[in-house]
Amino acid sequence: MTTTRFAPSPTGHIHVGNLRTALFNYLIARKAGGTFILRLDDTDQERSKEEYADGIKRDLEWLGLNWDRVERQSLRLDRYAEAADQLRANGRLYEVFETPTELDLKRKKQLNMGKPPVYDRAGLNLSDAEKDRLRAEGREGYWRFKLDQERIEWVDGILGDISIDAASVSDPVLIRADGQVLYTFASSVDDTDMAVTDIVRGADHVTNTATQIQIIKAIGGTPPRFAHHSLLTGAQGEELSKRIGALSIRDLREAGVAPQALLSMMARLGSSQPVELRMSLDEIADGFDLSQFGASPTKFDAEDLWPLTRERNQHLPYAHVKDRIAALGVPADMAERFWRVASHNITKLDDLGEWWRIFHQGAEPQIDPEDADFVAQAMTLLPPPPYTDATWGEWTAAVKQATGRKGKGLFMPLRKALTGQGFGPEMADVMPLLQVVKARG
Repeated sequence: MTTTRFAPSPTGHIHVGNLRTALFNYLIARKAGGTFILRLDDTDQERSKEEYADGIKRDLEWLGLNWDRVERQSLRLDRYAEAADQLRANGRLYEVFETPTELDLKRKKQLNMGKPPVYDRAGLNLSDAEKDRLRAEGREGYWRFKLDQERIEWVDGILGDISIDAASVSDPVLIRADGQVLYTFASSVDDTDMAVTDIVRGADHVTNTATQIQIIKAIGGTPPRFAHHSLLTGAQGEELSKRIGALSIRDLREAGVAPQALLSMMARLGSSQPVELRMSLDEIADGFDLSQFGASPTKFDAEDLWPLTRERNQHLPYAHVKDRIAALGVPADMAERFWRVASHNITKLDDLGEWWRIFHQGAEPQIDPEDADFVAQAMTLLPPPPYTDATWGEWTAAVKQATGRKGKGLFMPLRKALTGQGFGPEMADVMPLLQVVKARG
């Protein structure tokens, strides 16, 4: 049984980078008919907040990334303590006392000597008496995992063959002095207990993966298959980290981005396949192939979401927007026509409100000075509402005959006078919706 997981920390809103991780793991599970777990990494009690946990669920539900079950790491602290005792008994977890300043000095000394800046394992040589003395000085011990200093190898689903020399990596801290279990440890225990078979995450986790493979083996588990997707950059190759808050799923949703646009882009960005709109997750899953993705940093431009959003919105059936249109106050007998006319001239669904304002309240006319006399004469030939499908053709024919104007010189000034826009739907379709014409006055 294929089992994947998405394990965000509820310490903020998830963003586009998190979404790639969630989506890839979701698609792998769904294509295999497996299980997708939402696992909240909430062991940091100070920073984890329920509002963020709820926000993560809300974002995933909006995208349609429905999970099979929810797990919370804060409810598994006894299990982590049990696993830690197992590692201590096997000599794989040892207590250390260095302060951040001492560690920094050690790293600088190693670098000056041309050595890799890895932890020197001084904590392994401390006697019980020395540990007691350090505690008496007010120091608090924390716990490191003792790596087997050998090569750690795996076949990565995206990066290919990976080989990391564990001797070049510091023994990772698994438990802080205040007792907080860190991600590297909790995640390894969870992945083992929950029989996770496949993990996709960002390329910045490659070294974590190497250490977690050893941790999983040390607690008696079988490491899952790993794949590491490229990291996103801005459109110019800049780091996204400084403005990632503006790229939260919540903010993109509130800005009017369509979920299908976001999913379609994230399912292809960084792969050899073109980004194309897909209207359902089933369609996205059908075309998803992890082997098509590369390792190079991937440029992401939020502006590229708008053409996809426009395409998605223009494909929506009337039934999908019926309630939204009714909420605008569009009469029931006009509602379907209004959608048919306005749908091809919007990007966001919120744009419908402006079109209804134009039709219902009348637009502020745009009249170029050279067209003022022409428009004034034309308006004397326009009857009052209501209008029909034939009104535009009949009116422009009468204006043409009276003024001699034709082509763009005839049609564009009249469009701008009635709608305030130099673009938009076919005017023959617009006229039956126009309830007020301000240019008349």
